Amino acid sequence: MSGLHIPLGTPDGSRTEHAENLLAPNPSAMTLDGTNTWVIGAGDDVVVVDPGPDDEGHLSRVRDHLGERRVTAILLSHGHFDHSGGAKRFAGMVNAPVRALDPRHRLGDEGLADGDVVTAGDLEIRVYGTPGHSFDSLCFWLPADRAMLTGDTVLGRGTTIIARDGGLADYLRSLDKLRAAAESMEARALLPGHGPVLPDPIAALDGYIAHRRQRLDQIRAAREQGARTPRQIVKIVYADVDRSLWPAAEMSVAAQLDYLDRL
Repeated sequence: MSGLHIPLGTPDGSRTEHAENLLAPNPSAMTLDGTNTWVIGAGDDVVVVDPGPDDEGHLSRVRDHLGERRVTAILLSHGHFDHSGGAKRFAGMVNAPVRALDPRHRLGDEGLADGDVVTAGDLEIRVYGTPGHSFDSLCFWLPADRAMLTGDTVLGRGTTIIARDGGLADYLRSLDKLRAAAESMEARALLPGHGPVLPDPIAALDGYIAHRRQRLDQIRAAREQGARTPRQIVKIVYADVDRSLWPAAEMSVAAQLDYLDRL
């Protein structure tokens, strides 16, 4: 892979040789700078990953940025609205199908599943099933750039939550799967669904795995102190985290409690 470009201050315009990010204008505590919409291609045909929310300005910007290039497919890393909300409108703009693991988010006859291969011209995009953040989370490996698009499974900064439609046991397995893939395929970059590109995949994934194990230890310790509910545990374990993020933290704690209770 050549030409890894990480602009200062914003992930907008981040790119590898064959993938470029167009940032959606939906920043928040949960979405960081906004949703990263990735355009992948080397010639006249491209694939768009995660059109983002139903924001006409952003979708028009992506369409206009394509110029004469043809979108052969729209891929969703998962069905959460900040990634998929604009898919139907964008599909109408560019006359392309929407492919996703969850049939509720598809437009067209083809879905996506672990092991599938999608093409953008001569480029291959390999699909990795990575449930955990959500039940339908997928990652996309771009061999030509040795880069993995990670959706919300791995973010450009901070850590992801385990949403109500996800699960921690699945998530830990997915992190291990990505870690093994990154090592065996000598990955050079993780291209996340939010935040900046990560140019050291092994370090990023090791950090994520270590963080999850640390959080589990902290929750065990909080229980020993008498905390029982997710809110009680959040007050102890996430005391240094902005309170606006506590509702999301409660979701993750609930998933971790469920995981611990099943051991």
